[in-house]
Amino acid sequence: MSESAPIEPIRLGTFRSLRHRNYRLFFISSTVTNVGTWVQRIAQDWLVLQLTHSGTDLGLVTGLQFLPALFLSLQGGAIADRFDKRKVLVLTNFAGGIFALMLGLLAYFGTVHRWHVYALAFALGIASAIDAPVRQSFVAEMVGPADLPNAVSLNSANFNAGRLIGPALSGVLITAFGTGPSFLINAASFFVIIGALLMMNTDELLQRELKDQKKVTIRDGIRYVRERTDLKAVIFVVGLMATFGLNFQITTALMATHVFHLGPSEFGLLSASVALGSLVGALVAARLERAPTAAFVLWSALVFGIFETIASVMPTFLTFALMLPFCGAMILTTLIAANSTMQLRSTPENRGRVMGIYLMIFLGGTPIGSPAIGWIAQTFGPRFSIGIGGVISMLAALIALIVTRGKLEVSDY
Repeated sequence: MSESAPIEPIRLGTFRSLRHRNYRLFFISSTVTNVGTWVQRIAQDWLVLQLTHSGTDLGLVTGLQFLPALFLSLQGGAIADRFDKRKVLVLTNFAGGIFALMLGLLAYFGTVHRWHVYALAFALGIASAIDAPVRQSFVAEMVGPADLPNAVSLNSANFNAGRLIGPALSGVLITAFGTGPSFLINAASFFVIIGALLMMNTDELLQRELKDQKKVTIRDGIRYVRERTDLKAVIFVVGLMATFGLNFQITTALMATHVFHLGPSEFGLLSASVALGSLVGALVAARLERAPTAAFVLWSALVFGIFETIASVMPTFLTFALMLPFCGAMILTTLIAANSTMQLRSTPENRGRVMGIYLMIFLGGTPIGSPAIGWIAQTFGPRFSIGIGGVISMLAALIALIVTRGKLEVSDY
């Protein structure tokens, strides 16, 4: 590949990125924040079901939370290429903490209404849309290109450890105290990562010289991606997979309540099942020494689609729960490879905007997919909505593999 030099990994094991002090601070604080994020996600879904008893409304509020990603991820990527990423992350996490605190107080005092959830989910989505490309491209500054694939894998393992702990914790909290404390815990977690960002040694960050704002344009970033077969293939497949196949937050809630007629604890266990597989997939990916390729992303997405389709026909709560870890493992295998491919195979001066484009498609499809999947589940049943996601993911991967056959080798190297 002409745009960037080959990456030679440093063979220091699964946790090699933790030898960087700044990344250790980031990793430890992210552990707390990720638990808080998943505690709130489960509580928000349950609160919406309590207020509306509607799968369509559940899909709508999820769509509202991710809608800003469709419009602001590109701007977030440009901000990452223009400004000090650490300072931007302090601001976005402060905003997220305030929005979570507001929803927590409303829920705790019993004054929350449906429109409150919609408005604050949308507000949190704005902060997240700007935060995501900045956060993703900031990892390279903490660990450097050689350790980047490992750091991406560890971040995913961290996120899914939170996904494993958070839903179970939230289920217990909701059963005992209602949804309010879950939002308050998440609010506090934002300030933990702010503290870690402020404690970092900026001299150890691998910062490049920031460009003049007028020279950093979104149009140039789009042009750069359009000229890259490998990046376009990854974006196409992951975009469709995320839009229609990665709606387990909605579908597991509806499977627990509408199909198996169970409560919040069982809903939390289904979410934890997905997280368990995701955690295993992330840890396995962290041990890989070779940087992934676009072709690997496409094949992983194909296998995920097969597993999700199988999960849709599992007849009992137990068999459905046992199938979810396989789905979770392939989700993380695909997404870690996609994230690493997008970052490592783009030039440093374009990396923020490349990640902005990637995340715009990856997260921006949710406002379309979540309401659609929610409506499909409400109309045709949750099983059908899961099966549709699996089939679309398979077809997307197959189309990309056929169209790019014989081309990815040139783009990847």
